[in-house]
Amino acid sequence: SPQAAPALARTAAEAGRALLEAVRAEVPEYADSGNPEVLPGLARHGEDHVREILRLVAGGAPGDFAFLRDHAHLRAEQRFPLEFILHAYRCGHRTLTRWLREGALAAAPETLEPAMTAIADFAIEYVNAISTVAASEYVARTRVLAEAAGDQRTELLNVLLSGYDEADGRVATLLKRAGYLEQRRAYCVALARATLAAEMENPARAQRIVDAVAATFASTSIRALVGVRGDHVVAVLSDVRRQSGWTAPRADLASRAAPALDLLGPSVIVGLSADRPSTASIPKALREAAVALDFANAARRVVVFADLPVRALLVHRGRDDVNATPPAWLAAFRAADEKSGGAFALTLRAIADADLNVQSAARKLGKHPNTLYARLERIREATGFDGRRYHDLTELLLACDCEAR
Repeated sequence: SPQAAPALARTAAEAGRALLEAVRAEVPEYADSGNPEVLPGLARHGEDHVREILRLVAGGAPGDFAFLRDHAHLRAEQRFPLEFILHAYRCGHRTLTRWLREGALAAAPETLEPAMTAIADFAIEYVNAISTVAASEYVARTRVLAEAAGDQRTELLNVLLSGYDEADGRVATLLKRAGYLEQRRAYCVALARATLAAEMENPARAQRIVDAVAATFASTSIRALVGVRGDHVVAVLSDVRRQSGWTAPRADLASRAAPALDLLGPSVIVGLSADRPSTASIPKALREAAVALDFANAARRVVVFADLPVRALLVHRGRDDVNATPPAWLAAFRAADEKSGGAFALTLRAIADADLNVQSAARKLGKHPNTLYARLERIREATGFDGRRYHDLTELLLACDCEAR
């Protein structure tokens, strides 16, 4: 009642201190927090509640809890867990009830017993109200912060992958704040998708891969900036190459990242670029990761660009051009090979594996050497190339590889 307000006002400061001590005793996470602003903020917040209760007891109309909303927003920004905030309010319930009871006793001792029910109801309703408002505001603020962080990650990822003008001050500031202009860092790009490409049309599936990639590196020294780009999940990975100019460089970033990415399981395939020394070369790393991904399959889920043979890269780059305008002799060779049931192509590969030794190739195939000589002659008649000569054999095999899909 308003009659108790003066008595409560005289002990308001003491009540604020009691609130702080009760919460510190029962919610140790406040004291354990590494943020130096947490405990001072808790003390101020307790004082705000004492003032609000005094105002209500004196007959004031229920307010909008602006101080409470501000506090919930601050705690969300500090990433202080909501469960500890609500626990603190439950602790405060007992302290506030005792303070109100003592104020009622000092104001009108004869009415204490009937006032006890009103005090208990008021304290319960007050704590319920502030808990509801705090939880709602905390969650809403967390969502806003998450969306803002997501927008920043998306912008940062786009800048890194698309390339940037080093004279652009805004971009330089963005990269510097995110820690991407530090020296002695190595970078590589991982490009991932579901083994069944059609699954990437499902946004939820793509997001699960994003979460899995992020979780893979969360407990390591490798930093991962992960997002969805087109129908792929892309991750810019970075780590310190060496601690200082006096220390030995660490193992290649890509070689350390590959085993971790292999743990994503059989439903995901990944292409991984070679290491790059700066953010300016990340667009090139993205192209390398895309090439490596083309070689990935269910049997070889993680492919590192640096591990690809030169021959495979040449075939990958030139396949479309060869198939678009094939040499005149290729059709004749294809027809002859199909007629032989694939024996001609098999013979050429066996001779290459045997270092142009027809006798050795025949033994590997389980055929008489004359059989191979006969096949080589028919190949020469169809194409004009002699499979026993290095340059001719290379030309034939490259054409075969370009046709293979």
